[in-house]
Amino acid sequence: MSIITVIGTGYVGLVTGTCLADIGNQVTCVDIVKEKIERLKQGVLPIYEPGLEELVQRNVHAGRLCFTTGYKEGLDNAEFIFIAVNTPSSNGQGGADMRYVESAACSIAEELDHYAIIINKSTVPVGSGDVVSRVVKRNLKRDVRFAVVSNPEFLREGSAVQDFLHPDRVVLGSSDTEAAYKVARLYMPLRAPIVTTDLYTAEMIKYASNAFLATKISFINEIAQICERLGADVKEVAVGMGYDKRIGHAFLDAGLGYGGSCFPKDVRALAHMAGEAGLHPQLLHAVMEINHDQRRLAVTKLTNILGSLRGCTIGVLGLAFKPNTDDMREAPSIDIIRWIASQSAHVRVYDPVAMNSAHEALIRASVRVEALTFCENAYAVTEGADALIIVTEWNEFKSLDMLKVRSLMRRPVLIDGRNIYEAVEMTRLGFIYRAMGRGIGPDPSVLPSGDTTGMLHQQVKQDREEEVR
Repeated sequence: MSIITVIGTGYVGLVTGTCLADIGNQVTCVDIVKEKIERLKQGVLPIYEPGLEELVQRNVHAGRLCFTTGYKEGLDNAEFIFIAVNTPSSNGQGGADMRYVESAACSIAEELDHYAIIINKSTVPVGSGDVVSRVVKRNLKRDVRFAVVSNPEFLREGSAVQDFLHPDRVVLGSSDTEAAYKVARLYMPLRAPIVTTDLYTAEMIKYASNAFLATKISFINEIAQICERLGADVKEVAVGMGYDKRIGHAFLDAGLGYGGSCFPKDVRALAHMAGEAGLHPQLLHAVMEINHDQRRLAVTKLTNILGSLRGCTIGVLGLAFKPNTDDMREAPSIDIIRWIASQSAHVRVYDPVAMNSAHEALIRASVRVEALTFCENAYAVTEGADALIIVTEWNEFKSLDMLKVRSLMRRPVLIDGRNIYEAVEMTRLGFIYRAMGRGIGPDPSVLPSGDTTGMLHQQVKQDREEEVR
């Protein structure tokens, strides 16, 4: 058993601390927000994450997990100190704001009275390990040794507990080989591959990984627009691509783009770092532009059907940036609702778990409160609606009684931003249905003369039209 301190009780900190306790360590989580710590002591979590509440309760009851606002108490006899605080974008330029990391490092230094290994778990720019080391050295009150290790997190919201306990890999970076080895031993019970490298490389692995995944999402969304124009079905294209082992099926779901606390921030930060180094990261800028355009595309589809949105009632199903979380950071729903509301439309919204966080996020985004109605369930959203937009692919929405939905709506316009329904079935039920990147075949007259694929396109189009009828 090791004695561990985790600084920060957000998604990363709380999941990290709880899971480390669950594999047999003594863990103290420290957070300077008194209200958050008091609620955690009462068993009330500040976030929604499947399986986490039960894990917290079990380890608190077993005496392996506790919470405090005091660094002195939290660092008592700690062998490992994880920094897991927020690193938001700074100054609108894309760079990571390091003030919370530096503040945590300063507070650690002021109370540290024994050797400990300080571990950067937060997503931090390349070179941040050196920054933490300098801050700690500058603020130490006692003559004690310490080491710094980079250990980036790769947790997906909605499956963070499983991701921590069953990781694809553990990445450790340090100039202190002995310290890296000791941290590696913490992860031995997980039986995962452990990659050890220098500090800078470990920090870059995190950014490069997230930027690549964001690129896959933007790539398939660009392919989706081409598919829609040419009459192909991007869902089938993605399936065909995914069987190639060099590509894989993951992150090839066309839709409204990525959001959340990681991909948008990390792609911006990596582009910023590249720019600061005198480089021009063209691909990263394109990834961000495509992602923004994809949100606008959903509203464009809506206005193409309805014309003016003035006076219309638009239903929005799904507010969190992805299913199984209540996180509204960079959620596509925010932009979509703001754009719709700005056209003097009324918006009815519902999400299974993110209603409270969505209310706060939409107010911060300057959405007119009088333009919003927060509904108690999905069917209430559809009552009298002129159109319905699916923004988050919660399983609850996949099993709705769509005949009931159709009967409740004033006009049967359905914009499927996550491609969770089938076009033929929705059309059969009477919806004016639009998805993302799912065409029904081009007009063969636009194909070159003598192109025999024109006959195939025409036959496919006729077959699908017969299915609709």
